[in-house]
Amino acid sequence: MHRVAPALILSVRPHGEHGAIVRALTREDGVQPGYVRGGRSRALRPVLQPGNGIIGEWRARTAEQLAALTVEPGHSRAGLHGEPLAAAGIEWLCALTAAALPEEQPYAPLYDALDAVLTAIESAPSARGWAGALVRYELLLLGQLGFGLDLERCTVTGETVDLAFVSPRSGAAVSARAALGYEAKLFPLPALLRGGRAADWPDIFAAARITGHFLARDILVGLRHDPTPARARLFDRFKRAVA
Repeated sequence: MHRVAPALILSVRPHGEHGAIVRALTREDGVQPGYVRGGRSRALRPVLQPGNGIIGEWRARTAEQLAALTVEPGHSRAGLHGEPLAAAGIEWLCALTAAALPEEQPYAPLYDALDAVLTAIESAPSARGWAGALVRYELLLLGQLGFGLDLERCTVTGETVDLAFVSPRSGAAVSARAALGYEAKLFPLPALLRGGRAADWPDIFAAARITGHFLARDILVGLRHDPTPARARLFDRFKRAVA
């Protein structure tokens, strides 16, 4: 097996005395693991940071063998790891993607979206400028893995207007009329999850409550390496920044 592709680094795990096992997301071939010789060296540590873009070259004799990976620096976001909010955002995005996606399966929309959110973290003047995009990435990931929310019409009446809630069981929208008397058992439907862009913090937190519920229930349950503490740290930082 021989593959050369741009990739986004998702995770780096020490292996042996000097090496590292790196998992990176490519656009055409999905998550690709590889062993980087000298990956813990002073020269490579700044390159092998979650969120960084690289040009990776994977070589293996068989498909079952862990590939040897050599990397060329691409777009570095290493400097963001010194900024608490940005670092927490990158940590969660990369940990979620690494944990949720199977290897060798292409998810081009997720690659493009992840790169866009990382770019937003890098360029937005404050966390409010990218927090909504991060939640929309969670929504997209749910959809790409077959657990998408149906927010286009009411699951009870079929109506496409006056959608106000989301069922925590089905992930489907519910109109205000159909929800009458059951509002306390449903999630309020924030504008952010229906394509809204300039979301305020209450809207972002309401949307994150919904995506977090379905990620925990449908995607991250039972994983050996649970990334949800990274999400908790991120949203604690968001709340402190808003307070």
